[in-house]
Amino acid sequence: MSKQLIIAGKIVCADEANTIFENTALEINKGKISAFIPFAEIQKENYSDVFDYPEYTLIPGFVQTHVHLCQTLFRGLAEELPLLDWLKYRIFPFENAHDTNSLRQSCKLGLNELLLSGTTTICDMGTLRYQEVVFSEMMKAGIRGFSGKCMIDQNDLMPEFKSSTNDELKDVIQLVKNYHNSNEGKIKYAFAPRFVLSCTEELLKETKEIVKDFPGSLYHTHSSENKIEVEEVRKRFRKENIEYFDSLNLLDDYTILAHCVHTNQNEKDILKENKTRVAHCPSANLKLGSGIAPIPEYLNEGISVSLGADGAPCNNNLSIFNEMRLASLVQKPIYGPEVMSALKIFRMATIDGAKALHLDEETGSIEIGKMADLVLLDLNTPMNSLDEKNVYSNVVFSSNQRNVKCVMIGGDWKVLDSQSQIYDRKEIVSDGKQELGDLLKRIK
Repeated sequence: MSKQLIIAGKIVCADEANTIFENTALEINKGKISAFIPFAEIQKENYSDVFDYPEYTLIPGFVQTHVHLCQTLFRGLAEELPLLDWLKYRIFPFENAHDTNSLRQSCKLGLNELLLSGTTTICDMGTLRYQEVVFSEMMKAGIRGFSGKCMIDQNDLMPEFKSSTNDELKDVIQLVKNYHNSNEGKIKYAFAPRFVLSCTEELLKETKEIVKDFPGSLYHTHSSENKIEVEEVRKRFRKENIEYFDSLNLLDDYTILAHCVHTNQNEKDILKENKTRVAHCPSANLKLGSGIAPIPEYLNEGISVSLGADGAPCNNNLSIFNEMRLASLVQKPIYGPEVMSALKIFRMATIDGAKALHLDEETGSIEIGKMADLVLLDLNTPMNSLDEKNVYSNVVFSSNQRNVKCVMIGGDWKVLDSQSQIYDRKEIVSDGKQELGDLLKRIK
């Protein structure tokens, strides 16, 4: 890969010092950030490619630590339902009806949306069948991230949507061997038991043992999302959700729990002691009526919190901008206007997300030696602040997908001038409609 130079009006690094460069260009060599070059010292003839965007702001690519690519096709088809009914009457039947073609189109739609809105790294929860399709599409898109077969070996909500414990374990062992650290290291495996109510104790524990055999892999599941879910866990096990996980020795710093809306103080202590990561999904928690997670309390305890859009049917939008804005605003009436500052939210969406995935040596900030996972934003719009001093407020509270102009992953452009370099918009919409229609017929 040739040496490249990006000239931007401002570079927001998200490093430890929260450095912001002006009048400085970024040099990229073999897909990695290699130097910061003051404008006065730029020698364009030294670069095979010079991208001159002096009116744009360069930031790290966003990191989302909980998404469902397999659900993008179902956007708008699971409205006004609480979590367990949402799963029982909509999502499980839809996922159960996937074939390889419909799953592929769902992944394409999701990846296209994520890239166009500046997300360059994800932690995806796959679905029960055809997980190889998800990995294939992630590779084609060139996104960085984790995924893994969604594991279900008991299912009172939809008994036909499950597999045997032995088959689940056998399948994931083969998948992790095939895909962990694939695509030049961009793709990694996240073992994904769905949630407590859909997994036997054996599946939960045996899966955690397998994680230990594959360094850099993750344990990714849902927890404490909905009050009825929590009550059912309490009824079955006489423990709270996170207490139950802890009793099975599932929690450590390679465990990511999505949601954690309803937790007691003992569970917060457990999260802290085990350095377990929380993936906060404010839009989905609001739309399903699940509640507002006590994120400021987690942060005060030093618990890792990062952001995710969850799935399109419980959010209807995969943009990180929605999650950033809501993650801050929903807490302020509860904890006060000073909590969840724009800077803190920006870091949650970049470097803190990378840390949650143990990828902070590779991505999440703009620093020499890291991969060139970058986003160029146009903040010079009538909808953005005309005072350019507080760039974090401008990004978190005033921006959206329309501000994203260019997206790079590992030195390769995925979006240029707001146009995907991977997907044809008309094609994925047309093919998506066809596959959705066929899927709905399979359910009937």
